[in-house]
Amino acid sequence: MRFFSGPLSAAFQITAVLLLALPGQMTAAPQQVPGATGAQPQKKAPKQKPASELISKQAKLQTVPRVLNTATPDNTRVYVSLGKQRAYLLVGDEVAIDSPISSGKRAGMTPKGSYTVLEKDPDHRSSVYGAFVNSRGLIVRAGVSTRIDSAPSGTHYVGAPMKWFMRLTNDGVGMHVGILPGYPASHGCVRMPEEGAKLFYDHVKVGTPAVIGD
Repeated sequence: MRFFSGPLSAAFQITAVLLLALPGQMTAAPQQVPGATGAQPQKKAPKQKPASELISKQAKLQTVPRVLNTATPDNTRVYVSLGKQRAYLLVGDEVAIDSPISSGKRAGMTPKGSYTVLEKDPDHRSSVYGAFVNSRGLIVRAGVSTRIDSAPSGTHYVGAPMKWFMRLTNDGVGMHVGILPGYPASHGCVRMPEEGAKLFYDHVKVGTPAVIGD
């Protein structure tokens, strides 16, 4: 094989010199090496939704005046939907009250099944969950359980308030006023807004049928 000589060869030589003299002017595109993986930017973990946003997604208490006006403790029944986080007071098959709730924070804590209202107590206090207070009534330790916690010296147990309590099971599960964070968060009871709990309380009696379901 013969190489060109003369003007054409000189042109090639000049081009080569220019390429060497100006390396920054002509750069090859980076090549992807098969099988090589570069450092990938890490995705940020999704932020937990604030309770205020979750609460706002729960539809507020609703009543149907036409049906509610016919409701009496003798003709009502209760249905609690764990999936929808709602409690319904029914007259026949018609909804009189539709209330948001917060049920047990873990599966099974609010047991599904058919029950009847066993007890009504407008100013009930928990026999299990509450606080240890001193002789002056000041809380020494809150959020205690009598099943696992012992009262510090000089204190006594005061149960958490469960206003407008409607007992459904012998294990203490019932419906009452409580905090609704927008998701299941209780120890097993069905928490309700105060207005809803009072309306239910006024329209049921001991013996009223109640179902906890999906």
